[in-house]
Amino acid sequence: MRLFHLLVLLCSVPASIAVKSSDFKTCSQAAFCRRGRALADRADAASSWTSPYSVNASTLSLAPDQASFTAAIKSALYPDIKFGLDVRIHDDGAVRVRMDEEDGLRKRYDGAASWALVSEPAISKNIKWSIGPTEARAKYGENGDVEVVVAFQPLKVTLLRDGKEQVVLNGRGLLHMEHFRNKQESDENTPVDAPVEDGQVVMQVNNRAWFEGDSEDGYWEEKFGTWTDSKPKGPESLSIDIAFPNHGHVYGIPQHATRLSLPTTRGEEAYYSDPYRLYNTDVFEYLADSPMSLYGSIPVMHAHSVDSTVAIFDAVASETWIDVAHPRPGATETHWISESGILDIFIMPGPTPVDIFTQYTKLTGTPSLPALWALGYHQCRWNYISSDDVRHVQKGFDQEDMPVDVFWLDIEYAEDHKYFIWDKRTFPDPVDMTHDVEAIGRKMVVIVDPHLKRTADYPVYEEAKELGVLVKSASGDNDYEGWCWSGSSSWIDFFNPKSWGWWKGVFKTVSQNGHWSWTESTVDTYIWNDMNEPSVFNGPEISMPRDNIHYGGWEHRDIHNINGMLLHNMTSQALMARTDPPKRPFVLTRSFYAGSQRFGAMWTGDNLGTWEHMAAGVRMVLANNIGGFSFAGSDVGGFFGNPEPEMLVRWYEVGIFSPFFRAHAHIDTKRREPYLLDEPYKSMIRGLLRLRYSMLPMWYTAFRETSVTGLPVLRPHYVVFPRDESGLAIDDQFFVGSSGLLVKPVTEKGVTETSIYLPENEVYYDYYSHDAYRGTSAGKEVVVPADLSKTPLLVHGGSIIPTRERPRRSSPLMHYDPFTLRVALSQDGAARGELYLDDGVTFSHQDGNFIWREFTADKIDSTAKSVRIVSRDLATARPDEAVDGVALAKYDESNAFTRDIVGVRVERIVVLGLAGKPTRVEVAGRKLYWEYAPGIAASDKREGVASVLVIKDPGMSIVSDWELTIQA
Repeated sequence: MRLFHLLVLLCSVPASIAVKSSDFKTCSQAAFCRRGRALADRADAASSWTSPYSVNASTLSLAPDQASFTAAIKSALYPDIKFGLDVRIHDDGAVRVRMDEEDGLRKRYDGAASWALVSEPAISKNIKWSIGPTEARAKYGENGDVEVVVAFQPLKVTLLRDGKEQVVLNGRGLLHMEHFRNKQESDENTPVDAPVEDGQVVMQVNNRAWFEGDSEDGYWEEKFGTWTDSKPKGPESLSIDIAFPNHGHVYGIPQHATRLSLPTTRGEEAYYSDPYRLYNTDVFEYLADSPMSLYGSIPVMHAHSVDSTVAIFDAVASETWIDVAHPRPGATETHWISESGILDIFIMPGPTPVDIFTQYTKLTGTPSLPALWALGYHQCRWNYISSDDVRHVQKGFDQEDMPVDVFWLDIEYAEDHKYFIWDKRTFPDPVDMTHDVEAIGRKMVVIVDPHLKRTADYPVYEEAKELGVLVKSASGDNDYEGWCWSGSSSWIDFFNPKSWGWWKGVFKTVSQNGHWSWTESTVDTYIWNDMNEPSVFNGPEISMPRDNIHYGGWEHRDIHNINGMLLHNMTSQALMARTDPPKRPFVLTRSFYAGSQRFGAMWTGDNLGTWEHMAAGVRMVLANNIGGFSFAGSDVGGFFGNPEPEMLVRWYEVGIFSPFFRAHAHIDTKRREPYLLDEPYKSMIRGLLRLRYSMLPMWYTAFRETSVTGLPVLRPHYVVFPRDESGLAIDDQFFVGSSGLLVKPVTEKGVTETSIYLPENEVYYDYYSHDAYRGTSAGKEVVVPADLSKTPLLVHGGSIIPTRERPRRSSPLMHYDPFTLRVALSQDGAARGELYLDDGVTFSHQDGNFIWREFTADKIDSTAKSVRIVSRDLATARPDEAVDGVALAKYDESNAFTRDIVGVRVERIVVLGLAGKPTRVEVAGRKLYWEYAPGIAASDKREGVASVLVIKDPGMSIVSDWELTIQA
């Protein structure tokens, strides 16, 4: 390790194996959070308390469409300060509530939504507000069962369904938008008489000190450690309470290492003492159970009960703290406290989890459909140290017949950490090295961080400086200088539009006139954006000072949580701009925000090689799926530490059922490429990798679905069975897409069997042994084997799963491989599944070049011994559902992709749960060869084994319509 690295690590990395908590703020150390929580404390302690904010009814103005209105908001404490309210109902029933200070001394940041949303939501043309003297009401929904009520005095917004409160804004009166003021003003907390309007007292306290506190707590300056944060705009925090009076579980607000159903932070039996924090931060060796902020922030929260699901999206970009409490069983109260920005809240009415995902991704976009190879296995460590090292690692996988699709390079590839500039002492032939990888269908991913080394011999930095697209220091006059891997560094300000075209040019693989471009790369070199919170080694909380200045004059505090998303966005666009026509990009990001799902993948950061972190990673990936970001994963094996073989095998079992599947390790860890393990562990991991690759058709089909509907790839129990009260807090087992696969990762040492919760009266089959388990209508836990070599994996009765079973070295080599169909019959003798395929690389699917098949099985007679299995084209059968934005008018069953793979056949069909041995199996009058193994009845020791019918080489094309019959 170079001396510089050693110095950086010694200075910035704790020696312990836990986060250095003193590097990061708690709520009590953040002035605006202290102020917000103190207001909640005073309100809770008061015998009577009413919010000072009210609607001036005389100013209410309905839009011509009558589905939105604006009004002036007044504060009884500050009658001279003007606020404006804007309430809109979208065409899908979501409600947007915006409030901003008007004609103030300064402007509040209002741009977070513009970065998160895919477009401005359409206002409903069918909903009309009814305006009364004390409130505004709007009813809608298929049965008129949804109602929004905006109470004027005090201001309160309530969403109801069937007359039952679903979401309440400002019900506890904690709304407070700290108005802009001048520093020289003295607030003597002069008592104010309680104003009276329409005979009602709208203010039940008589001085500002009670409401805002009796001192200016961190208004104009704040210290943390050795840093001083100047606050030239003064106090501008925003606080609001959001209640879910009839929902006992809340999920979401990733990223936190905690349970999926969020534990409480307020109340006598609160699980955590601090609120959940959303502030993108480089937290080294983070705790496995904590509300601390981590690398990303998605301010979306689901609230769920067996009756309904609702959600809110708080479009704010600044640091935000969220308290969660259960004031009574079946109810949840939350309190959101943000450092700056406007109130911009979207209320999603549901009423089901499916509806919520549709409503949320209509706002922020569905995950992009990734390249097929990106769903394969990624091999990474900090660092592969040379071209020869990369070639050696590739050879190791090939010699041990282990599939892999991507090799990664961390920061050591770059000369003095000048990203894009190869260190020719160790990587003398980067293009040839990459071509060697690409020769077997594989790809390279190379890290590019947002900090640029401040040196004249670095053309990327010099061009950025000359263009004026670097973040400024607090004065606004000089480019900010901080410390990161490159040493003295500056940061690109991607809020500046001038940076966008320039950044795209940097990734060009051919020379440009007058501008530097990355000619020593290939179009199959993809990118890893790390450290984009941003991480600054010598900055407050290992990040950028909040009073730094970005394009438009905005302080870093205003835009911090969306900062990393812009790098991800622009890098994704840059990769697409390398070729014409473009290829699908792959960009991994560590920092993210709402909407980041449109640009690529994320991972959960610098985890530890412990059982606790393995389990936490499962929950964190589930939470990200709930937050709309399905393409997520955790470092297999843990970034830090040297996991023992048992732990490493179990971590690969977690990895193969993660949407993003990458092994990664710290530079100081022992080499742990899977081919280096001793037997039997090496063979175990080989088998796991092959299982992942065999299931790539299932994974790709799941990603097609999420790219269209927004439904997550990994689905926790409450999403699939929302009315099962017993399963609403389950976060250690999950379903993969609509495939019917139920996964229960083992995340504890020495486990040989585990329990899986089955929520319904249906059969589930063990994927490996075909053991059959049956749930009950009341829910049931079953004990299943958990051998070290296998992930506990059940197939829901009623599912058909397409796989490709030929072992290959990489996924592109599977392009013409045949398919196996696993037909897991339900108790009623039926099953269904889907298969989506395209070329997996380009955007030609948007021109109709794909196949989308449905497979169904149903009984021919009442005995359930005779079954019909059918394949049909879904794109023509369901023309109302697009594929990743494709205009289905362009779709033709004989499209170019279909013609390319018309020779790909179904080579095997496995039918589980047939009621008896068949006498004949045929397709189009042609008899087929088959083998049958009868089932084994349940006993005291086991629940039974399903019958297995294997139809060998039926020979049908995967792209054709066909009907296969199994006759009793």
